[in-house]
Amino acid sequence: MYNNQQPSPEDLPTKGQLLKSTIVAALAATFILVTVVLPAEYGIDPTGFGSFVGLRKMGEIKASLADESSVEAPSEEPLKSEVPEVVEQYSQQTADTLTAESEPALRSEEMSITLAPNEGKEIKLTMAKGDSVNYSWWTNGGRANFDTHADSKALNIKYHNYEKGSKERSEGVLEAAFDGNHGWFWRNRTAETMTVSLKVSGSFTDIKRM
Repeated sequence: MYNNQQPSPEDLPTKGQLLKSTIVAALAATFILVTVVLPAEYGIDPTGFGSFVGLRKMGEIKASLADESSVEAPSEEPLKSEVPEVVEQYSQQTADTLTAESEPALRSEEMSITLAPNEGKEIKLTMAKGDSVNYSWWTNGGRANFDTHADSKALNIKYHNYEKGSKERSEGVLEAAFDGNHGWFWRNRTAETMTVSLKVSGSFTDIKRM
């Protein structure tokens, strides 16, 4: 036979105990929200605990990058799907013409820009699809918000993202995903004037401040 013994009323929690457990859980959730979630995600730190452990700085960077995405660049997802569709519209004759053009000679350039607080500027390289450059950029102090991206009037591509973030310096290889302008946008989110210096070496036909 199965043991179907039911718990006695004395074994069940009382209404008071349930209410107390609910209040404790709500207070714990509120504490975590105020001391951890708000500073880390939104840079809001009413208690000062987020600043003490470094969570507020993380939240400020996330909020700043979110602002850059909404102000400086249109939505990325639709544009990714547009690239192959636009390329397919090109006739074979145009593709053959672009292929027949001579490849640009390797060159090296250095360029600097000065940014006042909250000011943004960009430097773009004119590159053909498949061309690449070695790059390095750095500030004279403090992090700069950056957006490595590209555009092409010929292909009707307004924005194509490679990378974005907040750093004092960065280096690597930038390979052109299509014919057009490829480069970096920087914004100074510090309270002091900032200089950003860029050094590039590789295949490109022009470099300019935008």
